[in-house]
Amino acid sequence: MSEFLEHPDTVSGTVKWFDPVKGFGFIVSSDEGPDILLHVNVLRNFGQSSVADGAEVNVRIQKTDRGVQAIEVLAIQPPAHAENEPLADIAELDQDAVANAPLEPGRVKWFDKGKGFGFANIFGAPEDVFLHVEVLRRSGLSDLAPGEALALRVIDGKRGRMAAEVQAWESAITQRGDD
Repeated sequence: MSEFLEHPDTVSGTVKWFDPVKGFGFIVSSDEGPDILLHVNVLRNFGQSSVADGAEVNVRIQKTDRGVQAIEVLAIQPPAHAENEPLADIAELDQDAVANAPLEPGRVKWFDKGKGFGFANIFGAPEDVFLHVEVLRRSGLSDLAPGEALALRVIDGKRGRMAAEVQAWESAITQRGDD
């Protein structure tokens, strides 16, 4: 049986890679320690089923005989480079207007990472909302599962309603409670 620390450490780092199909990935520790295993169940407890490569994370860890693993995700920040890459559909919009758009509750209808897009339903609204993979990356996510609960900032794009920001539902509720 593994020996665990009685009081797990808190570590900051960068997501090296995360594969939601495999169900795990690794974080490179900011303190140059060993890579940290991030299991999808730990990420789901935070309210997300994926995380973008390059995202900054704060996690609680445990050291085991098999290495270091995350036991709780405390915070995720999208990759810094992603915010500098505007999408054509939203590049011309007033970014303050996008940032001030209300978060709307929704659910993933389908998302195909290979195609780079999918759709969500906003609760109580009849039309679908377009989800682009670049918006996911800018929001710190890499993939979505059908039925996953989200909070979306929705805008009217050139081709219809689209998400300008995507948050895991649990993260959005936690942030709203902190305001």
